[in-house]
Amino acid sequence: MELPQMPELMGLSLLVGLLALMATAAVARGWLRAEEERGGRPVRQKANGTKKSGSKKQKQSQRIRKEKPQQHSFTHRLLAAALKSHSGNISCMDFSSNGKYLATCADDRTVRIWSTKDFLQREHRSMRANVELDHATLVRFSPDCRAFIVWLANGDTLRVFKMTKREDGGFTFTATPEDFPKKHKAPVINIGIADTGKFIMTASSDTTVLIWNLKGQVLSTINTNQMNNTYAAISPCSRFVATCGFTPDVKVWEVCFGKKGDFQEVVRAFELKGHTAAVHSFAFSNDSRRMASVSKDGTWKLWDTDVEYKKQQDPYLLRTGRFEEASTMQCRLALSPDTHVLALASGTSIHLYNTRRGEKEECFEQVHGECITDLSFDITGRFLASCGDRAVRLFHNTPGHRAVVEEMQGLLKRASTESTRQRLQQQLTQAQEALRSLGALKK
Repeated sequence: MELPQMPELMGLSLLVGLLALMATAAVARGWLRAEEERGGRPVRQKANGTKKSGSKKQKQSQRIRKEKPQQHSFTHRLLAAALKSHSGNISCMDFSSNGKYLATCADDRTVRIWSTKDFLQREHRSMRANVELDHATLVRFSPDCRAFIVWLANGDTLRVFKMTKREDGGFTFTATPEDFPKKHKAPVINIGIADTGKFIMTASSDTTVLIWNLKGQVLSTINTNQMNNTYAAISPCSRFVATCGFTPDVKVWEVCFGKKGDFQEVVRAFELKGHTAAVHSFAFSNDSRRMASVSKDGTWKLWDTDVEYKKQQDPYLLRTGRFEEASTMQCRLALSPDTHVLALASGTSIHLYNTRRGEKEECFEQVHGECITDLSFDITGRFLASCGDRAVRLFHNTPGHRAVVEEMQGLLKRASTESTRQRLQQQLTQAQEALRSLGALKK
């Protein structure tokens, strides 16, 4: 048997060895890759897990903050009370004509009725009316204080709630079976009920004002021709409906009824002319003989509207004051029942002016956590109420007391009888005592 030659054997051995080395290297490379993948994946999964966990915690904390927003805190020496029962932001409020109640509505689907006699007490009681499947943006009492109307945010219509007094002194609130029909094509900016109880007004942000009867039938449609409406209201005497908007005037209409109480027509009465830019808002005095307006031209004006407009007599301008904030921000306005004090709200601040002298007397800054949505004096003129977040804040009307002091001092000098002097002196003393108790009596 012949043995292979030595060179051939060595060549074969080298070839087999080379193949084995290549195979080993390939196996080793695959094993290393597998180890890297096994070693790296848990690390990446852990990192992703941590991120997801952190994201969940962040979302939970955001949800908690959203569900329980921090209540805005505000203090001032003239703050009389803060009404805090709503869990949502308050958009509107209304004092009843008898002065006993304040109604507020919020986006928490409730309307609350507050007793005004509790304003200076430590606890402020309220009665709750639920707005089913919707929430109210506007609220107004009926003249007899036995019902109230609301504007529904989602329903875009009016709903009437009847108030039935219980034996314990509270109320039961019952919504009428049917809401008013939908008529407006733009968002509604204000509603009102005439003190005579003869009609209801709704105004939208286009140029439309509707006059309704109490059964939900439209009596008249007004086109204001003001490009857009920014505010509208019924006068306390129930004769007039006024609007303002893009144009630099306030337009006033008379709603006419016959001797038997039947509706006749709506006619143009008069206009407040004098501003040079769009009018933000306006207000009537308690007797409807005065009006106040605030404009984007940076001024407010007080008017005498006790005129014979049917004889083409125009309102008289009584006073003009500066309010620079109005030139850059939307403003709200409230006029005290006796017209002595004008309240202007812009953003979260409130400014009080003496209308006789045109001077600013008080300023409350950062009153609410959100922009002020409504501003109103109570029917006595003792308090000014504002809302903008989840609270209503009530202020003592010190400028009103000071105006009474000035007026009584002037009248005393001209008083001709002792009985008149005694009456005026009593009113003067009461106003001075009120200022002294609030630490606001000027020496």
